[in-house]
Amino acid sequence: MESPLSKSGNTLPTRSDLNQHGIGVADLKLLRVFKTVVEAGGFTAACNELNIGLAAISKQISDLEVRFGMKLCTRGREGFFLTEHGKVTYQACLDLFASINQFRDKLNNARHDMFGELNIGIIDNTITDENSPIIYALGEIHSRAPKVSVRLHATQLDEIERGVLDGRFTCGIMPVYQEKPEFDYYYLYEEIAHLYCADRHELYCISNEKITQQQIKSADIVNHFYANHSEKNNYLEFSSSNAVAVQVEAVSLLILTGNYIGFLPKHYATHLFGGNKLKALLPEEIKISTPFSLVVKKGSALNTVLTLFLNALQNNQQDSSLRQVS
Repeated sequence: MESPLSKSGNTLPTRSDLNQHGIGVADLKLLRVFKTVVEAGGFTAACNELNIGLAAISKQISDLEVRFGMKLCTRGREGFFLTEHGKVTYQACLDLFASINQFRDKLNNARHDMFGELNIGIIDNTITDENSPIIYALGEIHSRAPKVSVRLHATQLDEIERGVLDGRFTCGIMPVYQEKPEFDYYYLYEEIAHLYCADRHELYCISNEKITQQQIKSADIVNHFYANHSEKNNYLEFSSSNAVAVQVEAVSLLILTGNYIGFLPKHYATHLFGGNKLKALLPEEIKISTPFSLVVKKGSALNTVLTLFLNALQNNQQDSSLRQVS
């Protein structure tokens, strides 16, 4: 549906729209709808998030465009895209709602109650890792702060980093291959990875006692970003390969063809098909330990909700370590 501004281009806001009246409660409601639409990637995808119909969403975005006096997005057969004004408005939305949450957090602290939002970006395929404290920590948030709104986004590493930097994610939980100056890191636990082949691969039927490093070096390996390549090369110099994958599941698919070997998290490979289709190659020699951390934007203050979540993550790890020792 075309908005009243769709054919008129980007117009400047009028004095009577913004300068005189400012931002009111109705504007906040419209801005929340706009923010949800942007993060969902379009009007149709936002219907489930907002629990309203497509026509209602379209009208509210049109109302917002008229209210602000500028076109924020294009929508139609070509897809959903933000205009330059829309990009600025979206970033301003993130800043505005972050400020509102900080204000609300201070008031809630004064009356010993917790509200707010916790938007967490988490790396894909970690649910099978018994070392991960995430499930426990989410349970703690629900138990101790039931009024806090929690949103989980399972995605890939670069998307988590972008989301933390632009404010879409309160925090990220991800493997750390190299610390970057844009983030603050709070260590959580270690994930162990081994080098695997599938039952269709020629190395599968050879016992690890008889497999040589030369046989492994000559095998085609999946190049991907999940394993720490600098640590991987401390073990072996692998042959080059034209197979590249980003996510763990994609790496697994290539390994399962029987044409490649590749690094996978031990917990994931153990649970995949009951561990029967995959074999760890020289697991005592080839083992990678990758730290997982909670990550926030550099210099960001941890509000009460995020502090509670971080404490739950770290306390569970301490309890797990004590249980393993005993």
